[in-house]
Amino acid sequence: MAAHRSAWQRSGPDHRIRGGKGQRMRQRRLDRTDGLCEMCDAEGLTTLATVVDHIVPLAKGGQDVDANTRNLCDRHHAEVTSEQFGRAAPKAKGVDRNGWPTDASHPWNQPEPT
Repeated sequence: MAAHRSAWQRSGPDHRIRGGKGQRMRQRRLDRTDGLCEMCDAEGLTTLATVVDHIVPLAKGGQDVDANTRNLCDRHHAEVTSEQFGRAAPKAKGVDRNGWPTDASHPWNQPEPT
């Protein structure tokens, strides 16, 4: 007979640490980059990270360990998730530190007609 478990409890290869322990782990991982998005930092941008992303998704057999995580903003998380799971990448929104749109298709980022 299978043991009873609540609907919110998971079992199997994508098991996540939840509750207070999971919240402390998330905060510790965010503190690793001072709460900033690692991909934005590589682009020379300063953006708060909102997601602790698994580099190899748990749904694809990744481990819930620090070495398999990176801190990302919503935009970068949406981009990498769409790549990993074969969905269309969302359009970039926002501006860089100089006030220019980050969306490559924005009219300001197009060459002037000659």
